Amino acid sequence: MSTQTEIRSPIRRLFDWDFSYLRNLANEFKTPLYVIDTDRIRANGQRLRDAFPAADIRYAMKANSSPQVRQTIRELGFSAECASAGEVHLALEAGFSGSKIHYTAVNPPDRDLDFIIDVWEDQPELTITVGARDTITRLAERGYSGRLCLRANPGVGAGHHKKVTTGSHPKFGIPTEDIPLVANEAASVGSVVGVHAHAGSGISGEDLSSHKELVSRMGELARTVEVNQDEFEFVNVGGGFGVPYHPEEEPLELETVAEETRSALGELKPTLAIEPGRYFVADAGVLITQVNTVKQTRETTVVGVGAGMTTLIRPAMYDAYHAVRNLNTDTDRENEEVMIAGPICESADVLAVDREIPLPQQGEYLAIGNAGAYGYEMSSNYNARPRPAEVTISDEDAVITRRRETLRDLTAMEFDHMSNTNQ
Repeated sequence: MSTQTEIRSPIRRLFDWDFSYLRNLANEFKTPLYVIDTDRIRANGQRLRDAFPAADIRYAMKANSSPQVRQTIRELGFSAECASAGEVHLALEAGFSGSKIHYTAVNPPDRDLDFIIDVWEDQPELTITVGARDTITRLAERGYSGRLCLRANPGVGAGHHKKVTTGSHPKFGIPTEDIPLVANEAASVGSVVGVHAHAGSGISGEDLSSHKELVSRMGELARTVEVNQDEFEFVNVGGGFGVPYHPEEEPLELETVAEETRSALGELKPTLAIEPGRYFVADAGVLITQVNTVKQTRETTVVGVGAGMTTLIRPAMYDAYHAVRNLNTDTDRENEEVMIAGPICESADVLAVDREIPLPQQGEYLAIGNAGAYGYEMSSNYNARPRPAEVTISDEDAVITRRRETLRDLTAMEFDHMSNTNQ
């Protein structure tokens, strides 16, 4: 739950959470447990709206597609940026209309396009963003004649890790210099309503120069396309606005980012669009896990917990830092440097190293901060481990929004050939 002070603050640190309340949630709903605070999402959304009052703000669904998150975003009036047919389905289930759904196709499988065409026939205001000529052709083959946005590759990337600097990666988008020609080709299929680019994920103040360069290039591109496209409506400069994961990091100066974005974009008739995901939800979530093992080794003290890389993969995939706190705050134990490791049979299954916390005891709970973005969404069943539960809180109310998977769930999708044959 959020206090008024926390709502006004540009960042919510792990220490700002009510540890007693989190312990009670862990006792009631068991662990590993994701906790998502929708009041904080609303506050972050208002902060974005204050900084970008004239922009079309689209929530990047891939960050967190929990049902209560989707509903909250829709109630706030934001649009949904969807990276897959599945995310489009989730947006529709949450009540988003076609005019509020933007599907960004990256090498889309045939079944994705088939689904999207069905949606478009029912929701003709849907917008499809394409990053390859092939996608335009495949849409035309399916009879598509609707709204198109062209994803450009400006050759400028930024973000917290090289694996998320999408703006310079050849996988994403059409080379900027090819966009005017492709726009004319696309106009024979549908209505070209915008151009799009995305620098990367987790952009900090240090990356602002790269963001400005991307925006500047997109402004020049938009002015070129605008001349030739009567139906041109927006230029989408992506999202990726970062939040501080390390305690010593300062929060992103969103107002400065907004000012620099508008300055770099220049004068345009089309609307500015942005698509943040992490900024909405990262500090609105924590992950609670329980200690099951404490052992001394030659190198360090290992604290074994129930959550691992299948629960939160960011430390293993990106070497990401997440704050960790012992929720048993009534202890006067001295801090000790520990490694926090999960139950997965991989050396990479480590949530934190050289982390100073009061030495936990078996059965105590640890909270992992900034877990609201790319946490549950990137979880998996590797090692045949069920995915965790998620609880959503607002004020004093707490409800399960994603139940804990069971061992039976792991085989639910398996097809019994023998029983089918014998029927």
